Amino acid sequence: MINIKTFVCNPVQENCFIVNDETQEAVVIDCGAFFGNERKAVAQYIKDNGLTLRHVLCTHAHFDHIFGLDTLYEEFGIRPRLHQADNFIYENMSEQVAGFLGVSYERQMPPLGSQLTDGELIAFGSHQLKVLHTPGHSPGSVIFYIESEKVLFAGDTLFRMSVGRTDLEGGSWQQLMDSLHHVVATLPADVKVYTGHGPATMIGDEVQMNPYFED
Repeated sequence: MINIKTFVCNPVQENCFIVNDETQEAVVIDCGAFFGNERKAVAQYIKDNGLTLRHVLCTHAHFDHIFGLDTLYEEFGIRPRLHQADNFIYENMSEQVAGFLGVSYERQMPPLGSQLTDGELIAFGSHQLKVLHTPGHSPGSVIFYIESEKVLFAGDTLFRMSVGRTDLEGGSWQQLMDSLHHVVATLPADVKVYTGHGPATMIGDEVQMNPYFED
C-alpha cells in the first residue's frame, strides 16, 4: 500500500508528489517547490514522517517542475533524475524562468543523477515505478507507472480532459498524440492518474471522454 502526499507549488500551481510505502522509503516526483514556505514544507514532511528518500524523479525539465530540486539535494543529498532528451532544458533553467515569469533566477541547479530510460524499473521499499517515455510536451517527457497499485504519475503529458502544450522548444504535437494513443491508452482503465497540474483522473475516463484521444 502506498501513501501519496500532494503539494501544490509555485505561481503556476504545479503538483509535487511524495510517495512512500509501509517501509517508509519514499520518492519525490516533480519537486516544483519555489517559495521558501513550499520548500520547507516538502523537506519537513519527509523528516516529520520519518521517511527515507530514495529517489528524486522528474517527468520533464520545465522550470515549474524542478524549482525545488536544489533544496532536496541540499537537505538529503539526492541527485535528481530525468530523461536525457530534456538535459538541454534543465541546463537553461534561468532562461526558462526569465522567459515565462519575467524575473531573474540565480539559484544553482543540482547535478543530475543517472538518466531515466524507457522501461526502467525504479525500486523503493516494496514497490517499483516503471518509466515510460512519452515525448511530445517535451522531448524527454516520461510518466511513472506503479502497476501493483494501479497508479500513474503523468506530468504534463496528460491532464484531466486535456493534454500538455507542445509549443515550447522541443515539443511535438505528433509525438504527443503518439504517446497518448500508443502508451497512455494501453494502460488499464482503472488506473488512477496524478497529473502535473489540476485534479487527478482515471485512464478509462480519459480514453473515453478526453477529445485528444479521438482518432
